[in-house]
Amino acid sequence: MESKRIVITGVSRGLGRAMTARFIAGGQTVSGCARNSEAISDLRSRWSEPHSFDLVDVANDDQVRRWAEKVLAGGPVDLLVNNAALINRSAVLWEVPVEEFDRLVDVNIKGVANVIRHFVPAMVARRRGVIVNFSSGWGRSVSPEEAPYCATKWAIEGLTLAMSHELPRGMTAVPLNPGVIDTDMLRTCWSGDASSYPSPEAWAERAVPFLLQLDPKDNGKQLSVPD
Repeated sequence: MESKRIVITGVSRGLGRAMTARFIAGGQTVSGCARNSEAISDLRSRWSEPHSFDLVDVANDDQVRRWAEKVLAGGPVDLLVNNAALINRSAVLWEVPVEEFDRLVDVNIKGVANVIRHFVPAMVARRRGVIVNFSSGWGRSVSPEEAPYCATKWAIEGLTLAMSHELPRGMTAVPLNPGVIDTDMLRTCWSGDASSYPSPEAWAERAVPFLLQLDPKDNGKQLSVPD
């Protein structure tokens, strides 16, 4: 398989970190971002050029713009993975602090839009490329005390499906439910029960090949990583 250029947000831990390692092990080139400076330094020490890792807050449009300009200067992107996201501390909606709610919207929705704004035009110009926006099981169902997170992931489903109708033929955009994985995010709401689910590394063994085989026939489909 020809090597692809992959862009991933939220590579400091969890699914983003696991996908990065698996893509690189498979011969792909990864450009990633995260807000954790120590994690970015570690990623840079582990994987040098042509891979690249940058300190970026996806909620900051100027930071995303500068990052995209740097990445795109190295060549076109084949697969864009919007993975970065936050989850609220479990609470009924009216008890979620305004600052916490706003930050979820800024990262989970606006952050995805920022990345799309600055990366997708170059993909459209080529009429090639796959955009995967990570949703959730809670982007297609709901759970009490997780209303802010559910709201943002339902938004990602709608945003992605609408965008899929805007892309030229030959391109693909999908909302992806990754499934239930033992991550720090899951532990914030499920605590000890999270350990009964697959690790991010085990999940990536299934998810990365699945992502690499996405093509225009999948455009606009609501997908889930196979078990």
